[in-house]
Amino acid sequence: MIVGEYVDHGISGAKGRRDRPQFDALLRSVTRKELDVVAAWSVDRLGCSLQDLVGFLVDLQAKGVHLYLHQQALDTSTPSGKAMFGMLGVFAEFERAIIQERVRAGLARARAKGTILGRPKVGAETEQRIRDLTAQGVGKVKTARTLGVGVSVVQRVLAE
Repeated sequence: MIVGEYVDHGISGAKGRRDRPQFDALLRSVTRKELDVVAAWSVDRLGCSLQDLVGFLVDLQAKGVHLYLHQQALDTSTPSGKAMFGMLGVFAEFERAIIQERVRAGLARARAKGTILGRPKVGAETEQRIRDLTAQGVGKVKTARTLGVGVSVVQRVLAE
């Protein structure tokens, strides 16, 4: 019998338990012993950090809950399944590190070519209007709306 489905739409598996409300709900169900088996599509849906994955597995084992991963055909109720789960976690962490390295290399390459990264800057005239409006007592949100810029732009100009 399926007890529930826990899906954090649009939230990376790299996020911690606090940032993944459905994952947190799953772990609460495990703690309350409402589940016998947690079934997931793949190991990377559970997390990208080996430390988090091992911690998750320890939590499951402490409550007598098994894990089944469909993509890897892995069942932690067997000794070989437990060993394979650990290895999959290592590879998931390795893959995440490779992706991060490629992103950093791409950014460095773009900087070397002279590409300007980040959000476009506002002109000096807009910056002065931001200072003028806030000096007149206009709030940051209203200033941003009036000038057609984001509140973060107003905050950055005022902080400079």
